[in-house]
Order: sequence, then C-alpha cells, then structure tokens
Amino acid sequence: VQVTYSPSMPPRIVVWRNVLGCAQLPVGATLDAASRLPQVSSRVRAPNLDDQSWPMGDRNATAELPAAQKSALDGLIDAAFDGKTYGGNTWGVIGLKDGKIIAERYGQDFGVHIGHQTHSAAKSFASSMVGIATSKYRLDIKRPGALIEWRKSGDPRGRITVEHLLHMSSGLYGEGGGSPQSDIYYQGATVEGRAVTNHLDSLPGTRFLYNPPDTMLLMRSVRQAVNDDQQFLTYPFQELFWKIGMTRTTTSSDWNGDFLMSGQTYSTARDFARFGLLYLADGMWNGERILPEGWVKYVATPGPVQPSGNGPRYGAQFWLYGGQAGLPPDAYSPNGGQGQFAMIIPSRNMVVVRRGIDEASGFQIAKFTADVLGALTP
Repeated sequence: VQVTYSPSMPPRIVVWRNVLGCAQLPVGATLDAASRLPQVSSRVRAPNLDDQSWPMGDRNATAELPAAQKSALDGLIDAAFDGKTYGGNTWGVIGLKDGKIIAERYGQDFGVHIGHQTHSAAKSFASSMVGIATSKYRLDIKRPGALIEWRKSGDPRGRITVEHLLHMSSGLYGEGGGSPQSDIYYQGATVEGRAVTNHLDSLPGTRFLYNPPDTMLLMRSVRQAVNDDQQFLTYPFQELFWKIGMTRTTTSSDWNGDFLMSGQTYSTARDFARFGLLYLADGMWNGERILPEGWVKYVATPGPVQPSGNGPRYGAQFWLYGGQAGLPPDAYSPNGGQGQFAMIIPSRNMVVVRRGIDEASGFQIAKFTADVLGALTP
C-alpha cells in the first residue's frame, strides 16, 4: 500500500509478507526497499487446525450450562453489548469454564475467525516469548545489560535487566514527544535505531513507567538469545501461537526484523481464549510444556515498583486484578487499548475474554468478570 503525502517525498509504503503481516518502510524509502525486507520461507505457512477438537481447533468447543446459569449469563452478555451497563463498544465475548466455551457472542460483523488489533494485550504474548527463551535459549532475565548494545564499559544502561523491562521499570525515557513509540509505530523507525538508543531518565528498578518500547526491547533480547535471525522470524508462531492453535494471530515486525509486540498484533477472541487456557494449565498444552515451570506464577506476581493509585497492579507484562470489584486474589489479564482482555481466574478454572473498540468510555472488565463469576456460583 502506498500513500502520497508530499510532492517532494516518495509515498509512505507498507508491505505485506507471508506469515509476518505488514511492515512499514521508513520515511523516504522507495519501493525498491521492499525486496530487502526480512521474509520467512514461502514453505512456512500457518497450519489449518479448524477441524481438530477444541482448544487446538474448533470442534466440540462448547459445553452446556444448567438453564438457570445460562439464563443469567445470557443476560450479562446482553449487558456487555449494550454500551451502558459496563461501558465501551464490545464486539466479542467468550466465557470459558473447565476448558470449554460456555458463552460466546459477536457483533459488528466480527466472528469466530475474524479478529482485530490486540493493542497492548500483545505485551503478554511477548512475556510468554521471554519465558520460552529462558528455557530454550538460556536467556537470563536477571543479567545486567539486557541487550548487547548496552554492555560497553561505562554505559549506565548496562544496569538494565530483562526483568526490569518485564516490570516496566527500565528507567528508559518514555514520556511526551521524546518517546520512541510514535517514531517506530508511525514513521517507520526501527527498534534498533530508535528504542535501543534511548537514554535513561531514572535508575533501573526505581520507577514504574508504562513504556511500550520496553516490550519491543524485550523481544530484541529474545532475538539476541536466539542468535539466528531466520529462526527468530518464525519464533512467535512456531514456539507459541501455532503450538496452541492460535493460527489467526499475526504480529508485525519493523523493516529490520524486530517484532513490535508492544502492540501491532491482530488476533481473534478464540485465540485470546486459547492463550488464557495455556496460563490456566500452568504453561502445559497437550502434554507438552510450552512455558517453563514457574513462569505462570512469575508473571502474575507484582513487580517491585507499581503504578500509582488503587487500580490493578502490574506483574510481568500482565495486569493483576485480585481484589478489584470483588474478584478473587488470583485474577489477572492481558490488557490492550480499546478494551482487549482475557481475564484468567485459576481458582475458578475460568477465562473471560472481552474484545472491543472502545472510545470515550472504557469497559469495566473487573465488574463484568465478577458478575459472570457470581452468575455461575451455585
């Protein structure tokens, strides 16, 4: 796709690639640069798992509730779509209990296989990639100098660990017009050229700052651990998404091959549900350990520094909702802008997915989830 915006500059260009989705070319680049974008082999394709049983595929995905519970739950889902009771602009809701879908509804022409932007919920996908890399590629999340570029003698960024990035406490600048995010998202800048070169404005580990480039840098730390760019390009798909049936989840990279998993990812409501089920199962899937032992507990544990206020706490790229609106202490979720959630409640063996396109008012996910749990309480 090419968009002309200036008589003195080449058009802005976005290029689609097999598996990897779209990548922006930098400002000033011509179409010639498209041939140099990182690509996966044409033989790499998302598997078609639709005819397999749930949760790997879509067959036998649902379970029936007792009539009274079903009626109560249907009423809550009606309310989730009315835009008033819980706010927001909902396009999809899924409730899962004991591994099966007990409620599912779509609006606005969305459906089982039609997804939308995850926004920052993709950060929880990135955290999972880090977890896998700790066991598969020996990525050390506590090692100072999370990135090779920061390990020069005297560089204060050499204090930053992957753990700091996971907890949004890197100390890297991320406020106002100086944040790398807008240049990377909108101007075709790269993670290597813009986020890696960012400077500190506080000491690592001393301040919580929700800074999307920290997640981009997490993925770059994984890239350096993998140490094979072609293998890295298939890493999110072959090590996580496709292993658990998330075949309609696509995450984008910059034109230098770094994944922008702070957002820039598309996924369906059912793929969100599968992701939640992976965490309910402590990282196990069909007898295979996908996430290392202890990772699920780690991401759902509050980091050393926290957001201000009385809202949800922050773990390792997941938001922690224990106690919010009466939710059980172990409730936590990926969160994305415009209302993307997959609330995981281990004590109730449940996942509540809500997807939306919220604008003026946000969706009250904690209240909605608490009401769903109440409707299912005998």
